[in-house]
Amino acid sequence: MKILLIEDDAETINYIANGLSQHGHRVERATDGHDGLFLAAGEAYDVLIIDRMLPGLDGLSIVRTIRGAGRMTPVLFLSTMSGIDDRVIGLNAGADDYLVKPFAFSELLARINALGRRPALVQVETVLRVADLEMDLLSRTVRRAGNVIDLQPREWQLLEYLVRNAGKVVTRTMLLERIWDFHFDPRTNVVETHISRLRQKVDKGFCFELIHTVRGIGYCLRAPEQVV
Repeated sequence: MKILLIEDDAETINYIANGLSQHGHRVERATDGHDGLFLAAGEAYDVLIIDRMLPGLDGLSIVRTIRGAGRMTPVLFLSTMSGIDDRVIGLNAGADDYLVKPFAFSELLARINALGRRPALVQVETVLRVADLEMDLLSRTVRRAGNVIDLQPREWQLLEYLVRNAGKVVTRTMLLERIWDFHFDPRTNVVETHISRLRQKVDKGFCFELIHTVRGIGYCLRAPEQVV
């Protein structure tokens, strides 16, 4: 199997990597959280082994980020944090297994082999594209025609929903429920205001518009060749 090992302790990472290599696994290493996330997001691995406590970016943040972007690679947490609450937090963050340090290598190997035998899950794309618009779900960046667009959190949510439903009409009610969690009409122009701001950032100054108003119904984000 191809395994990514994210661990900052030199002795531990060498011990695990050498042992796994002797059993026929191919191991890539990262010694801090940012490098680990970069590799986990950009490469295909069979299993990720991640220490909870890492410099730069902790293990929980790494797993939450890749899970939020749709990466379903099996994850095994390694940690000296042995409490029940610690294990529950790790598993709830998206890990598939949790092993407390110090550990027996034979148990680590058995757990990795068990994770590797699980059926592969469909990988969800981490970059959404419509025409010249690109949303990177891992880095949380938006570009149009190569230009970076700075969005507020609510604007990001709104644009992501429109992009995921590109070519389809989404109603004002759908947006209120999905983006603002309103299950009633608040009788405000919050949707219209945010759509207007989003258009200023996403469409203004570009050669064609992506966000369209469908009068009396709602909105649609579509490329010029897409038909509602």
